[in-house]
Amino acid sequence: MNSVFLLWLTGAMVTFLSAATASRAYVTNSNILVLLLSLGLYCIGNLMMVRLMREAGLGLAISASAIAQLLLINVISFAIFGERLSTTQLAGVGLGVVAMVLMLFPLEAKS
Repeated sequence: MNSVFLLWLTGAMVTFLSAATASRAYVTNSNILVLLLSLGLYCIGNLMMVRLMREAGLGLAISASAIAQLLLINVISFAIFGERLSTTQLAGVGLGVVAMVLMLFPLEAKS
């Protein structure tokens, strides 16, 4: 992966994680402004994903984004909201991390 892809992926992840955190905050306080913030951040994140899809292709961009969100949103849910995963669920997150490593460092050239 080139550095431009990783930079855009990082930006998209920050945006999506902020949107998910705002969504969770809306669930607890029902403030419509928090919901609007969340929706706006999701729109920005999806626009960033278009750039990632151009850079690396649909499959890699969406897969890398989904797995990064899987891992990082669990960190946020644990640290901020006090949520916990079962052992089986933690194993699933671990498999997602392995999958992401395998996708970001392929053995064959891009077709």
